[in-house]
Amino acid sequence: MEVRSIYRYARISPFKVREVTREIQGLPVSAALDVLAFTPKKAAFLISKTLKSAVANAENNANLRVDGLVVKEAVVGEGPTMKRMMARARGSGSRILKRTSHIRIVLSDEIAIETRETRKAKRKQEEKAAKQEGKGGEGSTTTAEKPKAKKAAKKAKK
Repeated sequence: MEVRSIYRYARISPFKVREVTREIQGLPVSAALDVLAFTPKKAAFLISKTLKSAVANAENNANLRVDGLVVKEAVVGEGPTMKRMMARARGSGSRILKRTSHIRIVLSDEIAIETRETRKAKRKQEEKAAKQEGKGGEGSTTTAEKPKAKKAAKKAKK
C-alpha cells in the first residue's frame, strides 16, 4: 500500500530541494531520516518534516508498520513564484523571483528493503551464474576478455 504526504508552498527553490530528495529515494524510512538528519541544508529539514508526516499517515491512517516502509518516490514540483522589485542604478529596477516548491513523498511497503548484505548476495549469485555460462560455451568470450581481444587485434595491425 502507498501513503503520501505533500508539503505545499515551501519557501525554497525546487532546484535546491531536488538535490536532497535524490539522496533518499529508494531508501528505508529509518535510513532516509538518518541521511536527512546529517545533511546541512535547509531543504533537508523541510523534507524530513514531510517524511515524518508521511510516516505518521502510514501508522495512523493505513495501519502500516514503519519498519517495512520504503521511500518509493520523493518528487519536488515548482510552486508559484512571487515577483518583487529591487531598486537599481539610474532609477531602474530589477526583478527578484522568490520561488516556492511543492514537496511530495510517497512511501510504500510493497518494495523489498535492499540492504548491503542482500546486495552482496545478489551480486555473488550473478557472478556465479556468469562463470557457469562461461564454462559451458568454449568459443564465446566473456565481457572481461573482449577488451583484451580488441587490444591484441590493434597491436597485430601495427
